[in-house]
Amino acid sequence: MTAFSLEPAQLAWCAELRTLAAERLRPLADKGEPGHVNRALVAELGGLGLLGRLFTSGALDLCLMRESLAYACTEAETALALQGLGAHPVHAYGTRAQRTRWLPGVTDGTAIAAFALSEPGAGSDAAALELRAEPDASPGGRAPAGAALTAAPDGTARWRLTGEKCWISNAPEADFYTVFARTTPDSGARGVTAFLVPADRPGLTGRGLDMLSPHPIGALGFDAVPVTADDVLGEVDRGFRVAMGTLNLFRPSVGAFAVGMAQAALDATLAHTAGRDAFGGKLRDLQTVAHQVAEMALRTEAARLMVHAAASAYDAASPDVPRRSAMAKLLATETAQYVVDAAVQLHGARALQRGHLLEHLYREVRAPRVYEGASEVQRGIIAKELYARQEAP
Repeated sequence: MTAFSLEPAQLAWCAELRTLAAERLRPLADKGEPGHVNRALVAELGGLGLLGRLFTSGALDLCLMRESLAYACTEAETALALQGLGAHPVHAYGTRAQRTRWLPGVTDGTAIAAFALSEPGAGSDAAALELRAEPDASPGGRAPAGAALTAAPDGTARWRLTGEKCWISNAPEADFYTVFARTTPDSGARGVTAFLVPADRPGLTGRGLDMLSPHPIGALGFDAVPVTADDVLGEVDRGFRVAMGTLNLFRPSVGAFAVGMAQAALDATLAHTAGRDAFGGKLRDLQTVAHQVAEMALRTEAARLMVHAAASAYDAASPDVPRRSAMAKLLATETAQYVVDAAVQLHGARALQRGHLLEHLYREVRAPRVYEGASEVQRGIIAKELYARQEAP
């Protein structure tokens, strides 16, 4: 299959997902409490089998799911994506015991996952993490800062997590967190370890944050939270690989989320401009309006193609996945911002009224340009990859 066309079965599946989102997920989303995890919605995603597909499908299928759900219910799309983001490190890097303990609950929607990477002073700069994982010399005692990593009497390595995470989706209501902490000081990306931390660990606290778009998102406090080698995801000091491997998969699908919103805004604009009387005709009869709609459609389709190309590259294990993922997220999220803004302009004041589809999308569309690597970070990744190719022998 090429990156430029979808099979009839895929197109039919996307249409089915849009219908499910509108008829079964949208009503549950409307009943949710803003700023909190909507467990009924997550459970329905599990019951429909969509959460299970997070671990059995490729990147392109993930993108098709996210775009289709976003078109009709952004809350359902986000709930699905956050389950995948938080649990993918467990699926890809976890031990058999970790996967057995947590993935069935993620799949059926009874266990809420979260990806805890960002910190107050280290958002897009993941290598600058300050959450400390200090070695714990004994099962009940805290080792002094800077102490050498030692083994507990049973031979299991132990650490205490101390610091803060911020802007963590599903916090503080998740059931477990994929937490990235510094295990080796002054070593940049090489000294970060990923841990699976259940929410009931002593010393772990959290609080919700009031954001522009009322998603479940919060800050986490770690006061000597105990973790052991049994909680490590992957290898000690190799957590940056876990983070980047997860983001390389999910960045194109963030672009798919954005494309879904852009398509919803475009379709709403087509309907509005075709029916709206203005200046002796329909709004669509004005050349400036028609050209604006054409530009919106052009950019949306270009973004979709780049998202599909990046996802196909990931599924094919292409060596240029980081560059393609960055390009897809950058183009699609910037495009969605443009398309939604243009749609608001063509609708006029009605689009700014609380409860209007475009009022909702206008708030939703801003965050994807920031999370999982801001647009500026994506440009940096693209340039770095381009220069690396130029310098390669």
